[in-house]
Amino acid sequence: MHMAEDLTIMHADGDSQTVEAVLTKDMTTICEYLQTWKLKLITTKTMSAAFHLNNKEAKRELNVNYSNETLPFCPKPKYLGIKLNRTLTYRRHFESLRKKLTSRVALLRRLAGSGWGTGATTLRIATLALVHSTAEEATALLPGAVARKPASLILSSTTPCQFWLGACVLHQRTTLFILAGIQPDELRRNGATLSLARLAMEPGHLLHSALTRPASANARHLKSRHPFVLAAQQPISSSDNNDIRVAHWANHQWNAEWGDNLQDSETFISDIGSYTLRMTLPRRASVQPNRLRTVVGSFRSYLHKLGMVSSAACECVAEEQIVDHVVLQCPIRRPPHGLHGLTVLDDETIEWLLNTCPEI
Repeated sequence: MHMAEDLTIMHADGDSQTVEAVLTKDMTTICEYLQTWKLKLITTKTMSAAFHLNNKEAKRELNVNYSNETLPFCPKPKYLGIKLNRTLTYRRHFESLRKKLTSRVALLRRLAGSGWGTGATTLRIATLALVHSTAEEATALLPGAVARKPASLILSSTTPCQFWLGACVLHQRTTLFILAGIQPDELRRNGATLSLARLAMEPGHLLHSALTRPASANARHLKSRHPFVLAAQQPISSSDNNDIRVAHWANHQWNAEWGDNLQDSETFISDIGSYTLRMTLPRRASVQPNRLRTVVGSFRSYLHKLGMVSSAACECVAEEQIVDHVVLQCPIRRPPHGLHGLTVLDDETIEWLLNTCPEI
């Protein structure tokens, strides 16, 4: 039940007539209050809406009265920027987000390819402000729906990192986020859920009773639904100390997940929470190490598989030119300080990236 100033009156019941009677009674109480204080309700901005899974009553409209006037019924209302529908699948909301993100990603693509000096720092801030903040809107309140969000939204949140970091492919999403200094979508979503859950643990909060009731009492939810109460259990159980800031908790979880799946080629990162890329470097000097770190690039071994070169051999007559060979073994192309130089990006390694490193 929506009114001006985003005030909402809600009632849950299996009988539509009971819902109508309760809401009409509540509106009568509000009418008396407004008359006492000489206030007037804007009925054009006040509407009723119903959310249920009963397809037999899909076209049924609620009959809620206010001061002998029937309030308009809206089957697909928009509340606090979120587009709702009867079954609460949020499809309209995600479709709206997809269109919005598509235009913003196109803008960032132009900035990343411009020649007038847009640096990695500017692109990172723009990605966070224009793409991630929009894609994660209300994720703490919609954990289940966001977990099932369309693949187009997932690509919209990772594609900007791909082209301004210079990565060639998108399959290594974990490494892309680390190089960009941006926490993965799921971890950021869990952090937002944890922040809301800590607030809900306080007595008097709207979600306090739902969050603290026994788990058996929440068994009425459909298996396809993942409400906030269930989604909040994992972040709460992994954060025993409420004094720990959510940002520190997220960095700890990020490092733990990274350490469990660490590959030999990814040992250049020891603490991803504090890992920062030197984003003030020229475009070429920043893109080259990113491609080396993600073990993806235009190396002769890869180009040979595509049929673009006749041989996979390196210039130093090695049988195959791959990342490990270029970084650790090649007498012609290897960096002056090896893998450590690519990690810290010292001055000699930067010079190597600009002048000696093969175009990858």
